[in-house]
Parts: sequence; C-alpha cells; structure tokens
Amino acid sequence: MDLATVDHLLTTTRSVRQRLDLIRPVEPEIIQKCLDIAIQAPTGGNRQGYHFVVVTDADKRAGVADLYRKAFYETWTPQRKEDVQQRDPRNLASYFYLAEHLHEVPVHIIPCIEGRLVGTDLFAQASSYGGILPTAWSLMLALRARGVGSAWTTVHLKYAQEAAELLGIPDPITQAALLPVAYYTGNDFKPAKRIPARKRTYWNGWNQTR
Repeated sequence: MDLATVDHLLTTTRSVRQRLDLIRPVEPEIIQKCLDIAIQAPTGGNRQGYHFVVVTDADKRAGVADLYRKAFYETWTPQRKEDVQQRDPRNLASYFYLAEHLHEVPVHIIPCIEGRLVGTDLFAQASSYGGILPTAWSLMLALRARGVGSAWTTVHLKYAQEAAELLGIPDPITQAALLPVAYYTGNDFKPAKRIPARKRTYWNGWNQTR
C-alpha cells in the first residue's frame, strides 16, 4: 500500500460542515460505490444488519432538517453556547451553520442497524453499534477519497421516531447517525489539533505509560 496516501486520508477526513457545496449535486453512482466499499467493514458476528437510508428528495431533506434544528436548539442552551464560544468559537460557528443549512445539503445518509437497543445492557448496545459504526466510518473515508465531504451527526436522533415516520423506517430498526453529504469546497484538509495519543495510551493498566 502507498502508506503516505493512506495516512493522509486517515488524518484529514474531517467533519465537514461549512465547506459543504450546497449547489453541486452528488452523483448517485458515487454514493452507491462508496456504500459498496463501506460494507466490507467488520460487523459483529458477521450479522450484516446494516441498512442505509439515502435522502435526496428536497421535501424529505427539509423534513429531516426541521427535526434536526428542533433538537439542536433545544440542546444548545445560551449557557452551553457561551461556554463553547469561549473555548472553541470556530467549531461553534460550524455547528450553527450546519443546523441552518442542513436542508440545502444535497444528500442525507442515515446509517441504521437492525434491532432496538432500548432497555438492553452495555454488551448488547456495544455489539449492535459495532455492527454499524465501522461501516459508517468506512463510508466517510470512501466519500472523502472521492472529494465528497460528510459529518457525523446524531442531533436528529432526539426525534428519531418522527424521522422514521417521515422516511418509512420500520420497527425494529435503529438509526445510528445522520451524515450530511456533499462535495466540499477548497482543495484539501489538514490534520486536526489533538491531544497526543501517547498521553492517553496506557499499557497493561490504567495510567501506566511507557
């Protein structure tokens, strides 16, 4: 493998919000190709319980966006907004931008997994989400490699039942996220500033570092 290319992909796949191209459509063939790649990700027990709801219809995108905004503004209290404004104003602006423009993003993808997690224990929850999260991340990587941006969001899940009714998602299907998908503007992305992994890596026991 060309490790430089692989490492660049892995370190520059960002959550794209303000740089989503709201005008240019994304070809259905690209979406399907990336989904075909994504399902090669590992799934717990090889159960392959994944499903993907791809929303391109303008009215349904608007409906999903309305639910997203409703949940978003219920979550972002003035106090929370002030706290984030002080420590992370750049990302704060991008959060609000996406909330206001989500209906304009040409493609929404909702990764889903078979089964209901309400009332289940931690093992069952981890096992179920382990059957969809690697696949969804592979989807984001495959899109990025083709010049298409996305963002991992879960805000609309506060109104998952309403979204299910809007999109005809049956029981017992669990929505895991909502990915707004569009070509991104600009040429590339840079690695993000992160707490170094070695500061959060423990060997053979908590807080045991090398």
